[in-house]
Amino acid sequence: MFRDMGEADGAAASIIDNSSQDRLAALIQAREYYGFLAEYEGEVIAGGGVWLRPLLPRPGALQGAVEAYVLNVYTEPKHRRNGVARAIMEAILDWCRERRVARVVLHASKEGRSLYEALGFEPSNEMRIRLT
Repeated sequence: MFRDMGEADGAAASIIDNSSQDRLAALIQAREYYGFLAEYEGEVIAGGGVWLRPLLPRPGALQGAVEAYVLNVYTEPKHRRNGVARAIMEAILDWCRERRVARVVLHASKEGRSLYEALGFEPSNEMRIRLT
């Protein structure tokens, strides 16, 4: 995914992959990360993940709540523009609704932004600074 977006070369993508495996395994075991996959003819062609995170009490969630951070939404290039990413995202949103997740957030790539907007996502007030 990061290679396709031009954000990592092969070496960096490999490091990201290896570094993520242990962290994701721990989140899965803690039931804080859930994966959603799409298959075609026995092969995984797309997927996305949901990381459940606690929200501190705030307006609209006075007792606190759970937030879903959607990440790693990816479709293999030859299967793009066929509605697969939309189906993954609709499954994620349905799953979140069933679990009464208070809020779903994500960071959209330029290519994915129109899909997320069509599903009802809106830009937020997030700001960011890189420290390393």
